[in-house]
Amino acid sequence: MRKTLWITLTATFAALHATLYFFTPQLLWRNWAIYLEPIEGIILGPTAGFFAALFGSVAGRMIKPDPATFIFGVIAEPVAVLICAMLVRGKWQMVLPIYGTVLVAYFAHPFGRWFPLWTIVDVLVAFALIYPAARIGKWVSEPNLRRLAVSLLLISFIGIATDALMRIFLLVPAGLDTLLTSNPDVLYGIFVLGAADSFIEDALVVAVTLVVGVPILSALQKIPEAKYPLT
Repeated sequence: MRKTLWITLTATFAALHATLYFFTPQLLWRNWAIYLEPIEGIILGPTAGFFAALFGSVAGRMIKPDPATFIFGVIAEPVAVLICAMLVRGKWQMVLPIYGTVLVAYFAHPFGRWFPLWTIVDVLVAFALIYPAARIGKWVSEPNLRRLAVSLLLISFIGIATDALMRIFLLVPAGLDTLLTSNPDVLYGIFVLGAADSFIEDALVVAVTLVVGVPILSALQKIPEAKYPLT
């Protein structure tokens, strides 16, 4: 029964992830699947959550292709879900090296030293919050609404910052900036404008997670069979 539940929930969240991909706000640059990432990781856990986001992001982009940015979302979205799930499990020892390695690679690149520091301030704040978020990650399974909300706030913020971090890594250290432009000045403008949008998306994802996530998780806690994270 647990294996059937694993497959069913993974497929369900993958389908929802793919569906949300089709919605992209006019004024912002990422699709609505980012709003699902924290809840996806919290409910499904590291393994099922990662694969649900991976299958969903790939399926959505196969139906609605975007060759220039395909690889960015396919990598960033599953990794963000995985990080959220590991924080719930309290595995900060696995999250910190990922962040640290990517940040070192970013600052080692000439663009990383050229682009304004404020453009990644949300990622730096998220890096500092990894340990405390992992320490209280288990609060997402507690009936205390205040604790649940605090844990959701930290996990969702780190999750959306991880999504941005992975896209930054692919764009700069990994060299995929050439998919967008070969002009460094144009890339600078894209990066700065994208960072401004990213801060708005950070706030929106945290707000949506609190508004939607608290009642969903509170309802699941009242169902004895609904144990989460699933994996």
